[in-house]
Amino acid sequence: MRKKDLEKKVTNYIIDNKEKYYRLAYSYVKNPDDTLDIVQESIYKALSSINRLKNPDYINTWFYRIVVNTSLDHLRKQKKIDVVDEVTLENYSDGIHDNYQNVDLLRALDDLPVDYRSIIVLRYFEGLKIEEIANVLNENVNTIKTRLYAALKKLKIKLDA
Repeated sequence: MRKKDLEKKVTNYIIDNKEKYYRLAYSYVKNPDDTLDIVQESIYKALSSINRLKNPDYINTWFYRIVVNTSLDHLRKQKKIDVVDEVTLENYSDGIHDNYQNVDLLRALDDLPVDYRSIIVLRYFEGLKIEEIANVLNENVNTIKTRLYAALKKLKIKLDA
């Protein structure tokens, strides 16, 4: 595929899925302004390194990885995690979620280590398969499975308490 065609395909894909990537970045930083910066930086990184995308069929996984890594880089730079309030979260809902927020679940997710939270968000909120998550996070499939089960166990303990 020619570079120009690939750029157009990636651009169209990002535009068509911008809400999904906004939600993903927001799940990490919990701040609308930082989220927009992360998405914008991710788009820049994607278009700057488009020659690294060997197979256009993997745009989804490739761009997920860019957004996750950019979000994690931002958190490392900021050294902070803000807790989101219900009103803010409700304002950014795309309307396909339940009408109520499970505040206990959100707090329990925020208490998880970033490695575990990433897997939970990608699996249950973004609907990725285990293999896709392994690819996005550049980890072994068995590592992802182990962390997923450990994260679910920690969440259960937190929510039962």
